[in-house]
Amino acid sequence: MPLTRDLGLAWSLARRAVRSRSSRRRLERDPRAAATPAPGTVRVAVYFADTTVNMYQIRQWYAPLARLAETFPVAIVVRSPGTMVTMLDESPVPLVYARKVADLEDFVAAQPLAMTLYVNQNAKNFQMMRYGRMWHVFVNHGESDKMYMTTNQFKAYDYAFVAGDAAKDRLAAKLWDYDLDKRAVPIGRPQADHFSGEVPYPDDDRLVVLYAPTWEGDRPAAAYGSIVTHGLALVRALLASGRHRVVYRAHPRSGVLDPEYRRAHEGIIRALAEANTRDPGAHHIHDEGPELGWQLAAADVAVTDISAMVYDRLATGRPLVVTRPVAVEADVDESGYLGDAEWLTADGAGDIVSLVDRVVDDPEAQGRLEHWVRRHFGDTSPGAATHRFENAVADLVRLRDDYAARRPSFDEPRSTGAAEDADQEAGDAETSDL
Repeated sequence: MPLTRDLGLAWSLARRAVRSRSSRRRLERDPRAAATPAPGTVRVAVYFADTTVNMYQIRQWYAPLARLAETFPVAIVVRSPGTMVTMLDESPVPLVYARKVADLEDFVAAQPLAMTLYVNQNAKNFQMMRYGRMWHVFVNHGESDKMYMTTNQFKAYDYAFVAGDAAKDRLAAKLWDYDLDKRAVPIGRPQADHFSGEVPYPDDDRLVVLYAPTWEGDRPAAAYGSIVTHGLALVRALLASGRHRVVYRAHPRSGVLDPEYRRAHEGIIRALAEANTRDPGAHHIHDEGPELGWQLAAADVAVTDISAMVYDRLATGRPLVVTRPVAVEADVDESGYLGDAEWLTADGAGDIVSLVDRVVDDPEAQGRLEHWVRRHFGDTSPGAATHRFENAVADLVRLRDDYAARRPSFDEPRSTGAAEDADQEAGDAETSDL
């Protein structure tokens, strides 16, 4: 077994290296990859050192960054060749391809950067964080009660833009000697002001229910997926009502490990198709599109498993139901929102219609929801989070410029050259996209 595992790892690394070289060759032929913002223009950098597998983390910031760029010029710094190939066709703001540390230094030296934003905790963040005369700000890529949200790595950044009071309380409970009032800036979730995609069904009197389950998980503690235990029953009940529309958006990994989970997933897809055949005006949706936003904003009720989708939906302030995992080993933290959530058990999945009707009309359920929305995100009225985000950026730009004006210039640290670039060469093979 160890030999087989080692051979598999070696093959995987070799395959990644080949793909990385292929991406680099494509970039060499694409003049867009060499284009950079004019010197002296960029005030806000967004640093993304990850490969394409984690591009969802930067994609959700595209729209807020495009809006911010109307006031402060923005550029995304990309380190992975595979990621750069993809982002050339989709980024709404200028890109800087800085595969090598020397490329990064040239960019920093040429621009009056007021801050760099970081959407994750990639270890290569530290290659950018060594530069002074700018603020380093962690903006993350979501809101949840996961351990990731309280890591001691928060202390490495000058500031963190967090969602709201729940995030601040989380940090206060976990981090020692961390000045929350100064360094943790609540902005809500500006992505929710820019949900993308067009609604693919008519505006009629049907009650729209989004069912967005996660996958089956790779270990018992993460067995949150509900497709087998809840999914078929709840979808069939909604389809049978004649007054609901189902939007089914499953996690793309659904069924990759468990054949029973795959069969249940395929059964839901068939049930939706059959219902549409019987009643073409129903417009039930099996959604596999790349855009995420309209589903969360447009649905009258969302049914999700324990996942990031819970908090993405919570940011809209609209009714939400969470499936209760059947696996006794599944780790459920009910100290926060989940302790007050509207739960759907496997036994109750067939009675989903009455639960959906209740959460839509029940003032007490709506009151509980509003409490947790405020606690996690603050004011969620349209544009409020975007306004807080842009104000937070503007405040730090002014603060940076004030510091820079009052302190003498100094030379930024330069790379040791070949050693760091050699590390980057090796890193391409280790972390290039699959």
